[in-house]
Amino acid sequence: MTTLSPTHQLYRLAAERKSAEVTDWSARISWVIGLIVLIAFVYWLMRQGWKWRGSLQSGLSDLATTPAGYADGEKLLTLTGRYHASTTAGQWLDRIVAHGLGTRSRVELTLTAQGLDVVRPGATDFFVPAADLREARTDKALAGKVLPEGGLLVITWALGDQLIDSGFRSDHAAEHAAWVEAVNALAGPRTRTPLTSTTEGTAR
Repeated sequence: MTTLSPTHQLYRLAAERKSAEVTDWSARISWVIGLIVLIAFVYWLMRQGWKWRGSLQSGLSDLATTPAGYADGEKLLTLTGRYHASTTAGQWLDRIVAHGLGTRSRVELTLTAQGLDVVRPGATDFFVPAADLREARTDKALAGKVLPEGGLLVITWALGDQLIDSGFRSDHAAEHAAWVEAVNALAGPRTRTPLTSTTEGTAR
C-alpha cells in the first residue's frame, strides 16, 4: 500500500475541495421583479372589475341620509360590529359596490320607529326608512364571505326598486336574534319578491 507524503495529501485535499456555488443575483432579481409585476397586474384587474361593477350599478337610487331629529327618537336597539357587504337580495355572490356599499368597515347600527341608521367610520353612512325595511334573518354567507351558522345578521331593504341584502356581524353575536325579531316587527307584512337561498354551493 502506497503511503502519500504530507505534501501529496494536502494537494489531494485541495483538488477535492469544491467551491461554493455562486448566487445568481440577476436571476433572483428578475424573478422578484416578475412576481411584483404579476401581483400589480392582478390588483389592477381587480380594481378595473370593481369599477366596472360600480358603473353597471350606477342606476341605483341614492342612499337616504339620517333625518333631522332622528337621535331624539326612542332607540329600539343599538349594535356595534362590522359591516361585511351588500348584495342583490337573494343572490349571495352578487355584490353591490355602488355608493360605497361594497366597502367593509366597522359599523354602528341604531334602530328606531323611523328606521335603521347605519354609521360606518371611514365609509359611507346611510339610512333605511322603516317603510323600506323588508325583513331580517341570520345567515352564514354573503358576498363570498362564509362564517359559522348564524354568524351574520342580514337585513333586506329596498333602495328604490332594488331589494338589497346587507350583512352585519355584531361584536356580540347573541344580539342577532333580537335584531331579527325587532326588524321584522318594524317591517311588518309587506309584499316583496320571493328570495332564493343566499347560501348555495360551497357555502352549504
